[in-house]
Amino acid sequence: MITQTNENNKHEIEAGRRFLYTLTKLNVPLLMKQANIRKDARKLSCETGSERRSAYTVFTFLIMLVFQGQNLFRYLASKKHDCACSKNTYYRFLNNCHYNWSRFITLLSAKVIALIEPLTSEKREKCFVLDDSVIERSRSKRVELLARVYDHVIGKTVRGFNLLTLGWTDHYSFIPVGFNMMSSAKEQHRITEINSQIDKRTNGYQNRLAAIMQKPDAAIALIRNALNAGIMARYLLMDTWFTVEPFIKRVLAEGLDVIGMLKDNKQRYWYKGRLYGLRELSRFICFHSQNEIFGSVSVKTKYHSIPVKLVFVRNRNKRNEYIVILATDRSLSDSEVVRYYGSRWSIECCFKVCKSLLKLGEEFHGVGYDMTVSTTAIVFTRYILLEWIRREDTDPRTMGDLFFLVYDEVKDIELTDALQRLLTIFTDGLRNGEITVSESVRLLLIDWFLSQPVFIRALFPTFIAESQLMVSEQAAQPIPCQ
Repeated sequence: MITQTNENNKHEIEAGRRFLYTLTKLNVPLLMKQANIRKDARKLSCETGSERRSAYTVFTFLIMLVFQGQNLFRYLASKKHDCACSKNTYYRFLNNCHYNWSRFITLLSAKVIALIEPLTSEKREKCFVLDDSVIERSRSKRVELLARVYDHVIGKTVRGFNLLTLGWTDHYSFIPVGFNMMSSAKEQHRITEINSQIDKRTNGYQNRLAAIMQKPDAAIALIRNALNAGIMARYLLMDTWFTVEPFIKRVLAEGLDVIGMLKDNKQRYWYKGRLYGLRELSRFICFHSQNEIFGSVSVKTKYHSIPVKLVFVRNRNKRNEYIVILATDRSLSDSEVVRYYGSRWSIECCFKVCKSLLKLGEEFHGVGYDMTVSTTAIVFTRYILLEWIRREDTDPRTMGDLFFLVYDEVKDIELTDALQRLLTIFTDGLRNGEITVSESVRLLLIDWFLSQPVFIRALFPTFIAESQLMVSEQAAQPIPCQ
């Protein structure tokens, strides 16, 4: 729409008020100070030169920019430009190599998780979720550390970065706790190299070194940073790329158990004194059952003899195929393994929200690697704030002790829901590793969006119409016979 109605202005004011309240409640200025995000020697001066703005003020403006329906250029050219600083102020802020954005996200997520944990019982296991997503920069040529990365969704190599993300979930809320905007560890795959003028003592240079690490090493570094920040979890949920024996051993050394999906590849397991592949182990499972979970078998890995449980689950899209989930905690029942792994798709919903609604990889296009990191941190900050606001609005136990005693905690993910999420996303490409998750992730995105407060949903009118259309289409579809 070209013109904004009074109703839209009212929702924007409500959103601004709620976000400022949340930022104050989470003590974000102190967290920024601890991450060295503060004014530099140039004081982040405004366009007029007569007014000074703090780093927190600039950061707050960038947080709220996506909810204005305009990018920075259009906003500065509109009638609201008097409320903003000059364009150079924001670009200096985003390109500052001294700011530790990774530490800021970890501190902010630890603060939110500390508020969420008392709302859930101790019997509900908390989990880390590890995954990556490609941030494409197909039109870029001179972006620092730009690399050729393989996108499994489209099956092609593209220019861009690989966003490695570690999240925390209590099976209702998902909070990203760390990220690494990775380039390529192989020099021949990197299009541009590290800027030689960057001071090697700065946080920006350390981020650049982390960007060219091997992916397993970068993942272990994210896990250690989260544990050192006091964020606790029992299990690490991950997909087929990470569920290999060497990485499982490293995760176990960090004190976490692993639940992950397996590929039908050359991995072998010890069972009754012999080595078997997954297809050979499937002979010991009864596939004639009508249940969605066929059964499980306890085995040991080939080289390090790690005791694991392999759970065989029916693939609804192809009834004569199965899915195998590995769990290092063999005390879990088969249904618990499936239910916990069903929460892994919350990180896919996070990626979808950040890309579709919060402008991940689209809002700013600078050539410096510092801007690539800072804009990603701002998008994750928006998501964390939205997730906490959603939790406050849907969980009455956040209102105080009386509500904590009267109301039950938010509902955990059900086994049927986990099976539905897990089994409806696989297509005929399961055998060779090509997995299509777009429709299932889109449904998760719609569920997450519709659970937001009214003033948040009103800021995205186009997506409201799309969500209502898709919900009506889902309701009109006939229920298949079981």
